[in-house]
This record gives sequence, structure tokens and C-alpha cells, in this order.
Amino acid sequence: MIIRALGRGEAGAARCGAAAATCTKETSCRCRTTAHSQINIVLIAATVCTKAGKALVSRQFVEMTKARIEGLLAAFPKLMTGGRQHTFVETESVRYVYQPLDKLYMLLITTKASNILEDLETLRLFSRVVPEYCTQLTETEVLNQAFNLLFAFDEIVALGYRESVNLAQVRSFVEMDSHEEKIYQAVRQTQEREAANRMRERAKELQRERLEAAKRGQTPRSSTAFSGGFGNSSLASVTMSSSSPIAEKLPTTPVRETQAASSAMKLSSRGADVDSFVSRLAKEGDVAALTPQVTTVAKDKAPIPADHKDVHLRFEERLSLTLGRDGDIQNFELSGLLTLRIVNEQYGRIHVHIDNKDTRPLQLQTHPNVDKEAFRSSGVIGLKQVQRPFPMHSDVGVLKWRLTTGNDDKLAPLSVNCWPSEGANGGCDVNIEYELEQDHLVLTDVVINIPLPSGNTSVVVHQWEGSYSQKGRTLLWSIPVVNRQQKTGSLEFTVTPAIPNDFFPITVTWTSETSLAQLTAVKVTQAEDGSPVDFSQDISFRPDKYEVV
Repeated sequence: MIIRALGRGEAGAARCGAAAATCTKETSCRCRTTAHSQINIVLIAATVCTKAGKALVSRQFVEMTKARIEGLLAAFPKLMTGGRQHTFVETESVRYVYQPLDKLYMLLITTKASNILEDLETLRLFSRVVPEYCTQLTETEVLNQAFNLLFAFDEIVALGYRESVNLAQVRSFVEMDSHEEKIYQAVRQTQEREAANRMRERAKELQRERLEAAKRGQTPRSSTAFSGGFGNSSLASVTMSSSSPIAEKLPTTPVRETQAASSAMKLSSRGADVDSFVSRLAKEGDVAALTPQVTTVAKDKAPIPADHKDVHLRFEERLSLTLGRDGDIQNFELSGLLTLRIVNEQYGRIHVHIDNKDTRPLQLQTHPNVDKEAFRSSGVIGLKQVQRPFPMHSDVGVLKWRLTTGNDDKLAPLSVNCWPSEGANGGCDVNIEYELEQDHLVLTDVVINIPLPSGNTSVVVHQWEGSYSQKGRTLLWSIPVVNRQQKTGSLEFTVTPAIPNDFFPITVTWTSETSLAQLTAVKVTQAEDGSPVDFSQDISFRPDKYEVV
């Protein structure tokens, strides 16, 4: 791959503002117009090539034909003679400054008038940039990372002259991460996910109404508005009758595709909004038919998951933990939320009995509409107003808990100890061990992310539990299950070259269906007579941040 553009240095010439007629050899102006760049240019090209002179990636900083640059590169191997201790060779017109990279060469082609010391300094930076983007110095890897290398080359040299940058600045300029863009993308994904969830819930409600109407032998007229929480907000009702404009626009066969014009959300009228909403539901396959003549729904679309009862509880916990290298807890915060979901109106007035076996100082907080005295005295979650039911068909948060402390080192669910020690040949021998600190937990899909030093490093793994893989400059250590029977494991590897600080911070992720805070629902009963109610529950426990610094 040979790129013959001048690079981003042309912008500097435009900003200089000096006219070509007044720019002479004696001036120190940095504009370097095209006429003078051909004469006073220092660096002509930067190339990663094979030892046979085949160019893999080449960046030219002057106007030059492809035949010309290929001719210069083809002449380079012929100039190499055995027994030479130099890193440059010269011809009548150009100078080749090179450095071996395993089976490749990092080659700079400069004018003979250039400063050889500056050329060697520039060459060293180029030679550090290549391993930064290529994990292996092979032809395939260089070709795969060709554009990243070209972008990095442009940051080092502009119009043939070295820019005052270091490796960290080059990396930052090429990545060009935008914090605002990340926030925007995260907010957008959250909004899209919430909108999709609302559409699915609405489709399920429409299906249930049609089933009930079919059982009564009636035509479904409208959906009943329900509250999405303890507030007064509700979803707008959608009228579904034979004269409805929605029914007129929908086909009698199962809907699989909609026109692009109707899939966009419009703000001009409510009718257009409803039409677009139902069309999007139909496109996702959640609605099989919405015409008044068809009173059945798709049999394969269950309103609720098969393992969910009419009363479903969800315990969700998130952990933020920062550990020191000696195992001391620097920051610990556990937050949890219990949500209740009811899909049958006859279970609207219920009591949820919670058993708290945790001896640690958990901070428990119930929803304002929940009877706090009943919860404090007997662990029962119920509404203050007994005659008032819980909201239907929505996840309602009824209990929160929080645990924050930094003194007890045994609070961490999983401890990770990393012992890097300096070895021979400038390398490091690393031993990493994990241990389950809370025996009641079962952690699945545990992944320990270990950073590796930048540059061309060699990683040799000697012993491991589970499996491992290398992704860029990170070693991923994966353990399928960590429980009471398999609570410890170790990983040993050697990295050359490296120093102990290269392997921090270590981050850990996992999923778990067990709770760190030992809160469980023992039973659910009717508020009126105390009769038992069949219920289901699931638990989700994962770390938002777990790192060893």
C-alpha cells in the first residue's frame, strides 16, 4: 500500500500566510510551498518493507510517482552488504535510514542534506509506533493495520519535517476519543432500549386484551390505560374498532414488513404517532394481526416468559469495588433493587415476605407507598393503603439496599492477587491468584483482564485454570464457574520486556444468579386473607467496576 498524498502539513502552509514569491531559502517560514518542498525537503518517505524491498506500507511526503518510489525501494536491498554495522546507506541522491523489525525493515528515505542525528531520532519513533499497532511484526499484521500506521505516520511528519510529538501524543491523536460522543452514544442506546421495551410491553397488553375479548365473544374496543409506577403517569389508550384509521391501514395477513415512510416517528399528529407505533410493533413480529375481523393472536408469542409466574420478583445488585495491590479495599459500594411485576389483577393486593440473613450494616429503604412499619417489624412489603393494588404489567421498585465500607477486607466477593517480579532479560514473571471470599456466591463467566506492556512483547503462559486469550494489549483469563467447590485458581506467565507496573490496573467481570446481600423472598401472600400466592424470582449480581490498582 503506497500513499502519495502530502499529509496534514498543508494546513500549516495555509495558516502561515506567506506568499510563494517572498518565500526564499534564507527565510525560516514554515509554510514550505510546493516549489521549495521539492528542494529543501528532508524526509521523502517512510516505509515498512520486507528485507527483499517489497513495500507493505509506504507514506510519501512529496509528490512522487509510484514507479519512482518502487524503484527507490527496489534499490535498497542491493545496497545492503554483509558485515555492515551502520543503520544507513547513501546513494548519489538519497539516504536510506533503516532499523530491522524481526523479518521487516522500518525504512526512512531522506535527502542527503538532512541531519543524520535527527533522522535517527525520527527513525526510533517510527520503530516504536509500528509495534504499538501491530501485535505481531508480520506482513499480514502490518497490512491489517495499514491505515492506523498511515495515520500515525502523518502525526509524526508533516511536509517532510518531524513534528514535535512523542508516542503517547501520537496514540492520542490517532484514537481521537471523544468523551461527549461516548456519553451521547450511551444515552442513545439507553433510550432505544427503553423504547423497545415499552413497545414490547404494549404489544403484550394488546394481545392479552384480544384474548380476553375473544373469550367473551366481544370485539376489542380499546386498551385500558395503566400506571407505569406509583405516580399518575399512564400510557395513552389506543382505540381499535372497525372504523379506526389504524385498522384500515393494516393488512389482514400477518404483518412482516412496513414501508419506510410509516416506520419513522412523526410529531405532526396523534394519529400518525399511533399508526407508526403499531407499525413498528408489527415489523418486529410481536403483533401477528391487528384487524377487527381477526380476534386471535400469534400462538408462539407468550405474554410473559415461561419461567415467570403471575407475580415475579427480581433482585438486582451492582458492585463498585477498588482494591489495592496488597488486597486492601480502597472503595466498596454495593447497591441493590427489588422490583415487583404483577400480570394478573387478582394478585394486585399482596404482601411480599423478605428474609434478611445478612449481618452487615445494610441500609434498607422502601418505596414511599410501602408500609415501613410492617417491613421493619416483620419484613413484609405491602402498600400503606390496603385497598389500593400494585400497578399491573410494569416493573415496580419496592425496596433498595446499600452497603458501603472500606475497613473489612473480607467484604469483597472475590479477591485477586497479582505478584509480578522482575526476571531475566528485562522481563517479568507474573503470578495471579483469585479466591472466592463469600462461600454462598456462585460466579459464572468470570473474566480477569490483565493489561500488557505496549510494544513488541513476548507472552508465554506456563500454568492456568480455565482458559486464556490475548486481545491486543490485554490478556483475558476466563473461568467458567467460581463457587465453594472451585473457589481458587492461579495463572502464571512471563512477559518480555516488561516492568511490574505494566500489569495494573486489573479489571474483573462476572455474572451471578446469587446475591451478595443475603436478602431472599420466602413467600408471597394475599393481603386480605393471607393465602399463599405462587410466585417466581430471579437474581442478578454483577460488577459495574472491579479493579485492582
